[in-house]
Amino acid sequence: MKASGKLMDMLTGYAASHQHPFNVLVHMIGIPTIMIGVMIPLAWVEMSIGAFSFNLAHVVLVGFFLFYATLDWLFAIVFLVAGALMLMLASKLGMLPGSAPWIIAGACFFGGYAAQFVGHAIEKSMPVLVKHPIQANLAAPFFTVVELFKIAGLRDDLFEEVQRQIEQRRRETV
Repeated sequence: MKASGKLMDMLTGYAASHQHPFNVLVHMIGIPTIMIGVMIPLAWVEMSIGAFSFNLAHVVLVGFFLFYATLDWLFAIVFLVAGALMLMLASKLGMLPGSAPWIIAGACFFGGYAAQFVGHAIEKSMPVLVKHPIQANLAAPFFTVVELFKIAGLRDDLFEEVQRQIEQRRRETV
């Protein structure tokens, strides 16, 4: 399967600063953790249209899915399934008594971001979050799914092309 130019540009840009296995590992843990931290309070904002009830976390999840579908349908569908599971967990955590949901949400959010910075310190690369915070937050969950495919050895042709382009960009900048 040939990747679109937009997908290949995003993958190459992201993968270039996520080569160290430790950095990849903390992203694989930290990004879903951040998502759960954000989903907890978003799940409290409920809406309904007729008999259909949903919350703000559902809206955000579907919005991300639609954006990711413009890049790659398979990655987008896997994101949607994983995101729905995280939302179920976040909703349960959000119903805990007292201030526990706020404490858990804060710990997930700030702990997840702290892990990203530790990973990038080890990688010796600047987190995209510092230069482009909106782009980083939109792209990170997508790249977590992409990395799962890479770890599983799926779509190797795509990842070989990404590595080839990273090496080509490095040669051009030297």
